[in-house]
Amino acid sequence: MERKVIVIVGPTCSGKTKVGISLAQKLNSEIISADSRQIYKKLTIGTAKPTQDELRKMKHHFIDLLEPDEDYNVSRFETDSLKVIDELITQGKIPIVVGGSGLYIKALTEGIFNSVDTDDDYREELKVKREKFGNEYLYDELKKVDPQSASGMLPQNWKRIMRALEVFHLTGEPIWKMQENYERKVDYNFILFGLDWDRKILYANIEKRVDEMIESGLMDEVKNILSLGYSKNINSLNTVGYKEIISYLDNEITLEHAIELIKRNTRRYAKRQMTWFRKTENINWLTCDENTSSEQLISLILKKM
Repeated sequence: MERKVIVIVGPTCSGKTKVGISLAQKLNSEIISADSRQIYKKLTIGTAKPTQDELRKMKHHFIDLLEPDEDYNVSRFETDSLKVIDELITQGKIPIVVGGSGLYIKALTEGIFNSVDTDDDYREELKVKREKFGNEYLYDELKKVDPQSASGMLPQNWKRIMRALEVFHLTGEPIWKMQENYERKVDYNFILFGLDWDRKILYANIEKRVDEMIESGLMDEVKNILSLGYSKNINSLNTVGYKEIISYLDNEITLEHAIELIKRNTRRYAKRQMTWFRKTENINWLTCDENTSSEQLISLILKKM
């Protein structure tokens, strides 16, 4: 039996969740969330998690799994998600992966190269530089030696940036080249579909969603997380939407400015997501506009199966 896995990708606000749920219902399957932030409990509004009604309709894996201050990484996701895929295939189901975290998708479909040793002294040196000069400094250093990897990261992804710098320091090769030579033995047929929106429409969707997040209580969500004793510096809160509201609560910016920053930073994030996915081979792109229905997209997906 062919071990098919459907993967639906796209930028934030592209409608992945709705399409994934509808497809899973049609195929009587389950959804594996490939989102590095929806995995955290209490981060709900700002991460645009599926609603409680949607979660009741369809089982989702890797949503509300961890406390906000727990560590999780792409290597663990690769291992954990492959276990779920095996379980679903054993049950005769076609797993459906839905997400916008490019590295998580890559880890699942291609494997993450992680066999290069660490250099504790060099890593400590990078930590000192980060504390002294900030994330942007490390990001600029990576752009000098490995612009291709840097293009798929954000300055706040400092752990990934440090790892890429460390690999280059140890091997003299960019991490992407090392990954190209890494081959994982899996016998799945990953079939990738991408939701492709006109940028103007996507940006309008982002504007609308951010306004809805504010109206739905994003401010109270952030206040609640902090009131429970979590540090504002934990990794999960270093996320678009949360960090801007925290800056407002710290009286660093006005609420109006915070909202504008969330919209701007979300647009930039969506652009980076599309840049990442455009570099991914074998994605079947599905053109979307205001008149495209989930049923139409599902029909196109099933035709390519």
